[in-house]
Amino acid sequence: MNLAKKKKKNSNITKGQAKDRKKENDAKIKEREKRIKEKNKEKSNDEFEVETEKLIQMTNKNRIEKEEKRKKQNTMKVKKKQKRAKKIKIILKIFLFVALIGGAIVFAITSPLFNIKEIKVLNNSQVSSDTIISLAELKLDENIFKFYKGEVTRKIKENAYIESVSIERKIPSIVEIQVEERVPKYSVDYMGRYVYINSQGYLLENSEDNKGLPVIHGVTTNEEEITPGNRLNNEDLNRLEDVMKVMSSANENGLEGKITSIDIGNKNDYTIYLEESKKKVHLGNTSNLSNKMLYILAIMEQEEGKEGDIFVNGDLNNKFQPFFREKV
Repeated sequence: MNLAKKKKKNSNITKGQAKDRKKENDAKIKEREKRIKEKNKEKSNDEFEVETEKLIQMTNKNRIEKEEKRKKQNTMKVKKKQKRAKKIKIILKIFLFVALIGGAIVFAITSPLFNIKEIKVLNNSQVSSDTIISLAELKLDENIFKFYKGEVTRKIKENAYIESVSIERKIPSIVEIQVEERVPKYSVDYMGRYVYINSQGYLLENSEDNKGLPVIHGVTTNEEEITPGNRLNNEDLNRLEDVMKVMSSANENGLEGKITSIDIGNKNDYTIYLEESKKKVHLGNTSNLSNKMLYILAIMEQEEGKEGDIFVNGDLNNKFQPFFREKV
């Protein structure tokens, strides 16, 4: 009996202790959970603060970016407005300028103040002023701005004597026409008539009188091309250069004005005629021109009064002796 009671008592103590231990364990677990929750709560508060700080920073950044974007947009709008205003000002200025110019033009071409009262021709000697004005087709009391300089120049240059033309409007009512003329230097024998040419070979005028100019015979330019305003062909132009060499040497060696004609038909044997002394000179080519001219001058003095031919067309450097052959 005593043993059974003792075992029962021990069994009861054990159960009581077990309950106490369970309570202790539960308390410990709750305490641990509480501490964990507090720690988690503290951790959550720290993370929340961090996240909040990040959010604040992002919000500030977005706000700053939006502000900058807004400022930039406003600046662009201002610039666009300024640019548009500038364009409008430029357009208005252009419009005003065009309007002023247009008004000035209308006034200039309608006002009698700008009618031509005088036409002056300068530097002309070969062509009369009346002829040049007639070619220009300019009229008094015509508006000074109603003609084109290029067209008037073209019309005046239809005259073969005119080399170049310069036209100037002297506001309000004077027109000046300044010309540069071609000067006749020689005349070309053509079908019993004479065609004047200048030193560049331009054909200037067809006449029955040679005007006392040296006459050139033997040109090869086609007859249909012998027209005032045209030019000698290339072969004749080359020989014209020789003619000028001959005339220049003659002038330098005492024969100025003595040569009345020159035949260029044979470039290896040019011939010149001295009408006053009635002598024909066989010149050859253009070599040793200065020496040839001196021989011609000496023979002219020696054979004065005699009609005939002078021969200087040999090689003066190879013992050729110029001579005179009297006409029988």
